[in-house]
Amino acid sequence: MSIRTASELSEEDRRRRRLLLRATGAAGGLCALSAAYPFVASMEPSERAKAAGAPVDAQTSGLDEGELRVIAWRGRPVWILRRSPQMVQQLTQHDSLLADPKSVESVQPDSCRNPNRSIKPEYFVAVGLCTHLGCSPTLRLNAGGAELGANWPGGFFCPCHGSKFDLAGRVFRSVPAPTNLVIPPHHYRTETELVIGDDKS
Repeated sequence: MSIRTASELSEEDRRRRRLLLRATGAAGGLCALSAAYPFVASMEPSERAKAAGAPVDAQTSGLDEGELRVIAWRGRPVWILRRSPQMVQQLTQHDSLLADPKSVESVQPDSCRNPNRSIKPEYFVAVGLCTHLGCSPTLRLNAGGAELGANWPGGFFCPCHGSKFDLAGRVFRSVPAPTNLVIPPHHYRTETELVIGDDKS
């Protein structure tokens, strides 16, 4: 059987050859794509990882004044504290006792760069972990006391190493915690519904 050169092929044979080459190329491309897909897909974050970093919803409804609600976001506790008008007012009365009263060295979204460190003065939202070693402070609304000192106006106290924060999460001077409590990104979807993990900026 002799092999014909391209010049000896009829127009019909050439057409068939072109069609066969295109079909083979397309099939090869599909095979390459299907073989590559599992590798590309494996680089995507898992559903669990996506969920761990995803924003979470929280409600402020039903919170009494002085009540603290805790929700989980990215594996960390996030506090939502409802402050009374008196609690908000006292935040302006002890700046001289604080290490960073204007929160210059601290982490908070731009919407919370104010003396209350909040979007709405009534509600304080913060990551409930001490900025010293990550312990979880407790809410202490009572002023003064032997353990906390005569000038203590009430706030958050970390019993592990003695760090103290006011009701805006601002750290007092001469304690181990170096900065104010972290305010997570958040915004209000409705009057009572918060979205933690997204500040809409």
